[in-house]
Amino acid sequence: MEAKEKIEADKPDLVFLDIQMPGKNGFELLEDLEFIPDVIFTTAYDEYALKAFEYNALDYVQKPVQMDRLVGAINKVTEKQESKAQSSEDKMTEEDQVFVKDGDKCWFVQLANVRMFEVDGNYTKLYFEDNKPMIPRTLNYLESRLDTKTFFRANRQQMINLKWVERIEPWFSGSIKIYMKGGHEVDVSRRQTQRFKELMSF
Repeated sequence: MEAKEKIEADKPDLVFLDIQMPGKNGFELLEDLEFIPDVIFTTAYDEYALKAFEYNALDYVQKPVQMDRLVGAINKVTEKQESKAQSSEDKMTEEDQVFVKDGDKCWFVQLANVRMFEVDGNYTKLYFEDNKPMIPRTLNYLESRLDTKTFFRANRQQMINLKWVERIEPWFSGSIKIYMKGGHEVDVSRRQTQRFKELMSF
């Protein structure tokens, strides 16, 4: 609880987070946070590594911490910040248009008209007007290219255009459900619910 209060108050860029802690573990702490910093897990146990990266951890450092391993982890933070600064101007906004080809059909679509992106096997499906073409791109790739002020990753399967949100309702375990113009209902994961609140508040 002390860690939660400290993180919420100070809003640090980076947190070194243990997993086994009094009261709650590190994963439970992250799920309770409104403000989500970058995280490097530090723990004596290696069996949590896969789960750590499911929580978008930048790195996972085992105790006892070796200096070269610590330096490598911090370098990842630096690279992420530099990449973020460089790429912010390259993001595609709702004003941009994209060429979409699916089989024999082609479209030149303004991103403002794309309501949602959804994973479909190895492809991603775009929803605009009455069309649902599929493109050979991953959702992670599209997320890296699109302006996060407009396009929000709701869960592992879907990314939505916030301009198409009709209403929002509380859902299970502190998560939310988003109802889109056009009829789609999108369940937002608990972690992304926290990011959504952070993004949409003053």
